[in-house]
Amino acid sequence: MIWSVWSRLALVALTPAMLSLSAVPTGQTPAPAAGQAPAASPPYDLLLRGAHVIDARNKISAVRDVAIAGGRIAAVAAKINPADAVKAVDLSGLYVTPGLIDIHAHTYTGTGERRSYAGDNSVYPDGFTFRTGVTTVADAGCAGWRNFEDFKDRIIDRSKTRILAFLNIVGNGMRGGNYEQDLADMEVAPAVEMARKHPGLIVGIKTAHFAGPEWTPVEHAVEAGTLAGLPVMVDFGANRPERPLSELVTKKLRPGDIYTHVYSGLRGEQDPSGHVNPALLEGRKRGVIFDVGHGGGSFLWRIAAPAMKEGFVPDSISTDLHIGSMNSGMKDMLNVMDKFLAMGMTIDDVIARATWNPAREIKQDALGHLSVGAIADVTVLRVERGHFGLTDHNGARMDATARLVCELTVKDGKVVYDLNGISRPAWQTLPAGYGPTGDARWDGLNPAPIRR
Repeated sequence: MIWSVWSRLALVALTPAMLSLSAVPTGQTPAPAAGQAPAASPPYDLLLRGAHVIDARNKISAVRDVAIAGGRIAAVAAKINPADAVKAVDLSGLYVTPGLIDIHAHTYTGTGERRSYAGDNSVYPDGFTFRTGVTTVADAGCAGWRNFEDFKDRIIDRSKTRILAFLNIVGNGMRGGNYEQDLADMEVAPAVEMARKHPGLIVGIKTAHFAGPEWTPVEHAVEAGTLAGLPVMVDFGANRPERPLSELVTKKLRPGDIYTHVYSGLRGEQDPSGHVNPALLEGRKRGVIFDVGHGGGSFLWRIAAPAMKEGFVPDSISTDLHIGSMNSGMKDMLNVMDKFLAMGMTIDDVIARATWNPAREIKQDALGHLSVGAIADVTVLRVERGHFGLTDHNGARMDATARLVCELTVKDGKVVYDLNGISRPAWQTLPAGYGPTGDARWDGLNPAPIRR
């Protein structure tokens, strides 16, 4: 476009205003000439057009356009004029959802500590999130009050993924071995103090992996959660008759507390007759939340499939992402969601359990929906049809005919992942020697530098 302008101006004397055009990168609006009124900027930065929008909070499941401005959702309507946006992307035949939220991941890495979830067992999140449509994760207890601020400085503050955290009731966090069995390090007061110091960042208290017969980890986690006004997530550790699952979900946990690994079969989630443990049904009536937490050892078809047939569906879908799960039965967030599609759950229900439900569970009402004014985290998904296999943590396969693929991820109003370049121009349409093709108002990948 710029070069065609120059060809028509070949015999005209070049003014400073004209010269400034040659420095304007592709996708940027040139500055007006001196004394000339600036051109009106479109009201929207990014317009996602023609997709089927699924927004559980607002009860939308229909073809809609979604407009974004200033990092926020600006409009959701049946038709929005593409001329009103700096960038409009046609998404016909795809699904638009709020950015996916994974409330069970392990991301405190980089310390060099072996066999530790505050070290080598965890993963850097950015390599796993945006490419699967995840914009927010909650780290599930890798750090306690003693090392949380190192985790914050080392990982949370340096990641593009939005990382929230469940604070481990163990002061040393999820460092394995004797650390996680140390009842003396399960102190309530310093955990509450740390949670209060980082409101909105620490979103819950976690207890995990305890092998002893005592109720201390659960009781102290619940006490800390009560004082800090936060939910508790429980990985119930070893199956001990002295502290049965039934007592946990019907007496110890409060409404809004989260039992993760619900389809593991490791702690009596299924009774001897092959049915859902009645205690889980009673726990749900009390308001206890049941989360997937697939992981490398916490999801079996022989537990999940019968439970789904009985109507015991999860409240939230999560990965339990770590080095032991990322290449096993659990591949990523979309793989776990695919499993519930394969067991008969509708796409609307699956999306709800990966967006608005987890947002509510961790009291992050600004996330997980596409309301006007909400943070513009958006995921664009394609449903691919074919023959696929999905495996559980023991390597047993269920056949499937559909799977979800992430085409585009938007975080805070900027494109941060684009699988097939659907937001990009064909290279043949660009001028010779073209540079970055995006505009910083909507593009987080290839924005051209702004030059005044």
